[in-house]
Amino acid sequence: MSTAFDFSPLYSTMVGVDRLVDLAQAALRGHEEGGYPPYDIEKTSENGYRVSVAAAGFARDDLELIAQPNLLVVRGRKAQADSQTARTFIHQGLARRNFERRFELADYVVVKEARHADGVLTIDLVREIPEASKPRQIPIRTSGVSPLALKAPKARRAA
Repeated sequence: MSTAFDFSPLYSTMVGVDRLVDLAQAALRGHEEGGYPPYDIEKTSENGYRVSVAAAGFARDDLELIAQPNLLVVRGRKAQADSQTARTFIHQGLARRNFERRFELADYVVVKEARHADGVLTIDLVREIPEASKPRQIPIRTSGVSPLALKAPKARRAA
């Protein structure tokens, strides 16, 4: 099922919204790609996040993390051992297929660390806003002489 959204009204009232629209469209496409492997995204603090990816059957060396500006790519590549190709399964319920999962990251969100334990890959992220990008108050000055000063009569000196 495909649901198309028309984002064109945003372009007429907002500047730089194309990045936001791209993120929304990528999120909508992400649901169409399937759900393997399952994952959780949680907020751990005001500026902290955690992504947990179910990576059962994958060793640490089978997993790859690539952090790019505004994008985190998690890949799982299972090396096919000769002993596994000769095995005969009566039932194979453990998914051992390769995967690539992409997570769009907001501006200034960076990967802090990653851990692999008990079949779960845990990735901690944090939003680090540079000092130059934080809101700051701009002082307002007057330029030249105030219009009120021009209209006021000049005081005469007593002689």
